[in-house]
Amino acid sequence: MSISPNVPSSQESYHYESSGTPRWISVLFVLLFLALAAVGIFAYSSTSKLSKDLGDAQKTNATLTAQLEQANTRLAELKSIVEVTQQKVGMTASEVAGAKARAEAIRKEQVAADQKLTGQITAVQNESNEKIGAVATEVGGAKKDIADTRTDLEATKARLESTKGDMGVMSGLIARNHDDLEELRRRGERNYYEFNIKKAKNAQRVGPIQVNLNKTDPKKSKYTMTVIADDRQIEKKDKTSGEPVQFYVGSARMAPYEIVVFTVGKDQITGYLSTPKDAASPAPAAAASPTKQ
Repeated sequence: MSISPNVPSSQESYHYESSGTPRWISVLFVLLFLALAAVGIFAYSSTSKLSKDLGDAQKTNATLTAQLEQANTRLAELKSIVEVTQQKVGMTASEVAGAKARAEAIRKEQVAADQKLTGQITAVQNESNEKIGAVATEVGGAKKDIADTRTDLEATKARLESTKGDMGVMSGLIARNHDDLEELRRRGERNYYEFNIKKAKNAQRVGPIQVNLNKTDPKKSKYTMTVIADDRQIEKKDKTSGEPVQFYVGSARMAPYEIVVFTVGKDQITGYLSTPKDAASPAPAAAASPTKQ
């Protein structure tokens, strides 16, 4: 087998390889150095960064620690404030409770005072109403009395009528009973003398005259009597109750005397004598001749 002239033989090749350091090793060392340098740079860079990050972290940690301490301090202050506030709030609540208690007591006292005042006002109103009612009753009674009196006066006026007497002279107002006679007395227009005459032997004085009852007829309410006045006797025969029996006394005959009999009983008559206001009291004549009228 022929050997190419450009290819060295094995001996030549060995000799060549052993003649110096192989080149790839150098390259390898270079690469290794570069790798180590790169690793070193990277490690330094990483270390620097880690150191910086660690420093930053430490600073942050210090800041956070300071902030935490400040927060703890603030928290402690807030806690103290809260405790003080709680105490103050507790005191205020106690004071408020006391104020409420006092207000309730005052309210109860006011309610009691109002009730007492209301009771007094009610009592006064009831008393006033009772007094007003009593006054109203009295006024009503007074009105009724006035009305009754007015009615009585109207009735009295109706009874107290004027009429002609037995001598044809218009008489004054005529009373029909004792009450009517009292009304005439209140008017004061004439003098009035009420009488109750019984049949007897002797004449009975009635005011300024004397009267002797002769006989009575109760069934017909008639009577006969003798009037003794002005030195003469005047017989009034068969007169009727309620009839004005008239006669003159004295020389001045301005107005007659009048006798009105209320009732005619057995041997008894009741009534009154009326005389003018200016009439004198003549001396009665015991013995005189009777004159019939």
